[in-house]
Amino acid sequence: SFRRVTQEVRRAPYGVLPDGRTIEVFTLVNAHDIELRAITYGGIIVFLETLGRDGRRADIVLGFDSLAGYQPNAAYFGAIVGRYANRIAGGRFTLDGTTYHLATNNGTNHLHGGVRGFDQVVWTGTPFTNDDGVGVALAHTSPDGDEGYPGALHARVTYTLTHRDELIVDYVATSDRATPVNLTQHSYFNLAGEGSGDVLDHVLTIEADAYTPVDPTLIPTGTRAPVAGTPFDFRSPMAIGARIDGDDPQLRRGHGYDHNYVLNRIVAGDGLVHAARLVEPASGRTLDVSTTEPGLQVYSGNGLDGSLTGKSGRPYRSRFGLALETQHFPDSPNQPDFPPTLLRPGQEYRSRTVFAFGVTR
Repeated sequence: SFRRVTQEVRRAPYGVLPDGRTIEVFTLVNAHDIELRAITYGGIIVFLETLGRDGRRADIVLGFDSLAGYQPNAAYFGAIVGRYANRIAGGRFTLDGTTYHLATNNGTNHLHGGVRGFDQVVWTGTPFTNDDGVGVALAHTSPDGDEGYPGALHARVTYTLTHRDELIVDYVATSDRATPVNLTQHSYFNLAGEGSGDVLDHVLTIEADAYTPVDPTLIPTGTRAPVAGTPFDFRSPMAIGARIDGDDPQLRRGHGYDHNYVLNRIVAGDGLVHAARLVEPASGRTLDVSTTEPGLQVYSGNGLDGSLTGKSGRPYRSRFGLALETQHFPDSPNQPDFPPTLLRPGQEYRSRTVFAFGVTR
C-alpha cells in the first residue's frame, strides 16, 4: 500500500566566520523522524537525532552548539576529512620520482590532510530531493599545492537521508595531476546520546579477520595481523570496554582502539560490504556501517580529555564517542603492499559508505 512520505530538506544561515563568510546549515528529515544537520564548514554533521526503543529521541553524534566550537575542530568532530584521511609517515611521499612534503601536524607524521584540511574549508552546499530521500551535495576544489599535495582536486561529497533510515555518503573526486586521495567522514557516535557518558558498554561487531598493527607513532608497520586471540577480535559481538585496557602493546600505543581493520571481502572488488555493527543495549539503538572501502579505522575517542564541552553542556571525556572511519589504509602512499590511493588525471575517485540506523526490540 502507498504511504505518503513526509520528508524535507531546509537550508538556513548557521554562523559567520571571522573573515565574514556565512556558513549554512542543511537540515534533512525523513519520514521516520530521523533528523540530520550538516554545515558547509568542513561538511560537518553537527546533529543527528534518532529514536530509541522507548520512542525517545537523542542526538547521537558528538559536537558543539555553535560554529565557534568547531574552530579549530581539534577532534575532527563530524567533519569530512581529506585530502588524505589518517596518517602519512614523516609527512612525505614520493610520486613519479618527485618527493612531496606535507605538514607534520601529528608528532612526526601528517594527519587528516594537514593544518587546514577539508575539515576546515567552506564547501558549497546544494539541497536535493530524489527517489531515495533528501540530501545535500557538498563541493570543494582544493588548489594545486594545497597543504603540499599536487594537483587541483575537485571533490564532491553527498549526504542522502533515505526512507530506509540510512545516511548514504557518496564521495567523488577528480584531479588534473596525480595525487593520493583518501576521504572519510569523522563523526563520533554515542548511541545513548552525546554527552551521556562513555561508549564502553556499546557492543561492536567488525567484519574483519585482520588489522594493521602500528609502530609507536601509530604508522602501520606494513603487516596484516590476524585478530584471532587478540583484543582486536570483534568478529563476534563484544562490548568495546571488555578488553580495551588489556595488557597489549598495540592497545598501549593507541591508548585504546585507534587502528585500521582490513575488511573481509569474499569476492575481490570494490562493491559495498557490511563492515561493522554497533548496538547500545539500554536504548536499543543500532548502527550498521557498509562501505566500498577496504579499511575501517576504529577510534574509541581515547584522546578526549574533558577540555571540550559538547552540545549537552557536559565535557567530553575519554571514550565518550566512537569513530568508525571507512577509508583506505593509513600511510598507503608509502606502503606498496597496501591498496593504492593514487588518483591520476582522467580517473575518478568514487567511494560510498552507508550508515543504517535501527532499534533492537
